Amino acid sequence: MSKSLDTRCLWLGVSVPVDGFTSATKFSNIHHRPYHKGRSKFKTLVSQENSEVDSSNRGREKYPVPSIQSSKRVVLVRHGQSTWNEAGRIQGSSDFSRLTLKGQKQAEISRQILLSDSFDVCIHSPLSRAKHTAEIIWGAARDPSDLISIDDLREIDLYAFQGLFKEQGKDLFGDVYTKWKKDPVNFLIDGHYPVRELWERASGCWSRILAHEGSSILIVAHNAVNQALVATALGFGPVYFRHLLQSNCGVSVLDFSAGKVCLERLNQTPTSPISDGESSGRKSRGRIVLLCHKATGTSQREQVASSRSEPLSPLETLQWTMVSDHLVNNSPVHSIFCSPELQTSKITELISQRFECSTDLKVTSLEEMKHFDWGEWRGRSKDDMALSSNSASQTRWQDDLQSSNNGGAESFRTFWSRTAQGWETLLRGLDDAQSENAGNGCLVVVGNSVVNEAMLCHCLGLHQTYFGSFRFDNGSLSVIDFPDGVLGRGVVRCLNYTAHLDRWAIPITRR
Repeated sequence: MSKSLDTRCLWLGVSVPVDGFTSATKFSNIHHRPYHKGRSKFKTLVSQENSEVDSSNRGREKYPVPSIQSSKRVVLVRHGQSTWNEAGRIQGSSDFSRLTLKGQKQAEISRQILLSDSFDVCIHSPLSRAKHTAEIIWGAARDPSDLISIDDLREIDLYAFQGLFKEQGKDLFGDVYTKWKKDPVNFLIDGHYPVRELWERASGCWSRILAHEGSSILIVAHNAVNQALVATALGFGPVYFRHLLQSNCGVSVLDFSAGKVCLERLNQTPTSPISDGESSGRKSRGRIVLLCHKATGTSQREQVASSRSEPLSPLETLQWTMVSDHLVNNSPVHSIFCSPELQTSKITELISQRFECSTDLKVTSLEEMKHFDWGEWRGRSKDDMALSSNSASQTRWQDDLQSSNNGGAESFRTFWSRTAQGWETLLRGLDDAQSENAGNGCLVVVGNSVVNEAMLCHCLGLHQTYFGSFRFDNGSLSVIDFPDGVLGRGVVRCLNYTAHLDRWAIPITRR
C-alpha cells in the first residue's frame, strides 16, 4: 500500500507516514477523485515555536478548564460596530469609541435573535462599546442586576498602537506592525507580547465565568478576547489567533460538561456567512463550505449511523432544498465534493439542480469521505454504546475503537488517516477551482457530522484526541476561508450555521 506524509505534523517538525487509500466507488453522474500520492504542498498549520496544541495535548494542560458539577452553556457575543471600527482606528483596550448607529442596530438584531432564549446572567467587558451592546441585548425585560462587568474581558492590550489609524501604524512602526499582522503570537511592543498576555488573561476568566451558579451564561465582549475565550476553552494556544472569526454581534456557543467542552457553533451572524468574502478584515478568494447531513432514519432514532446507504428522510429532503436555495442566492459554487453514499449523492443532485445554469459545476465523489464503518455497533443506540464501552470511567468510545476488540468497526486511527488524505484532496480541488476561475474558488463539501468534524480538525492541525470538540447539526453549513490562499492556513468563518433553515434553525439555548 502506498505511503504518504501526514502534513498535520510538519509544523511540529515531525513527518509521520500514514497508509494511503486508493479504492473508488463509481456513480453514474459523479466521478471519483483519487487520492494524489506524494507529499502535500498544502499547510494545515504554520510552524510556530509557541504553539500549544500538539499530539501530547499540551494546550489542554496549559489552559485547563475548571471542573464543574453541572453542565453549562456559555454564549459569546462580540459588540456591535464602533466608531473606531468604522474609522479604521486600532482600538485595543482603550475606551474612547462608542457604538455607531449601525452598531446599535446590530445589537438590536441580536436582542431579537436571543429574545426567546433564557439566560441566568450577562457578563460583559467594562468597555463602553461592549457594555452598551450588552445593555441593548439584555433589554428592559430582564433584571439589570444580572448584568455583571469583568475587567479581564476587556479587549486585547495593544499599548502604543491604540488610537492609531492602521496606516499610521504601518508608517510609524514598520516591521513591528508587519509582525502584528503576519506573526501576532511573536508580536512584541512596549516590552509586551499582547497575544500571549491575552491568552493567559482569557484562560483565567473561565474560573470566574464557570463559577457562576447559572447554567446558561451570556458573555458580551470583543473580537480578540472572544477568540481567546473560545480557544482556551478548547485547549488551543495563541497560534490560533485570527483563525476563529468573530464578527460584530456574531454569536458563538460553548457547551461545558464534566471533563468535556464542545464548540456548538461559531460566529453565527444575522446575515449569511457565505455572502461576505472577508475574513479578519482580509479579502478571501478561496472558500470551503462544509454541509452536514444527519437526519436519516437511524440518526433521528438516536441510533449510530451506519456506513450503509440509507434514503433521505422527508424532513431532510425539505431542509436540503432550503440549503440549496440559500447557496444559490448567496454564493457562487465552483465544485462539489461528497461522500460516496446514497444520501450525499441525492443532496448533491438537489444542489446541482439549483445551479443548473452553471454548466461548469464539477461534482466529485470522494472515497476518503465515506461514512465511518461502525461494524457490530451499526444501528445501536448511543446509550447502548456507552454501556458496552470498555470505558468504565473516563475512556471515550473513540479510544475503544483503537483496540482490536472493537466489534468489527473501522479503527479510529484508520478513519483519521483516510480523512486526512481526503482533506488534502479538498485543498487540491480548491486550488484547481481557483486556477480555473481567475483566482476565485468556492468548494462545497457534503458529508456527515463525523466526517465533517474530522475535516475541520485536519484543517486546524488538531490531533485526533480533539475529536468531539465540535458540533455539526443536520442542514448546517460551516465556512472555512483561505485569505492567504490555499497554501496558507484556513480561517474558520463560522461553524454549524442553521439560521437559513427557518423554523428548523437550532435555537441558541436549546437543552
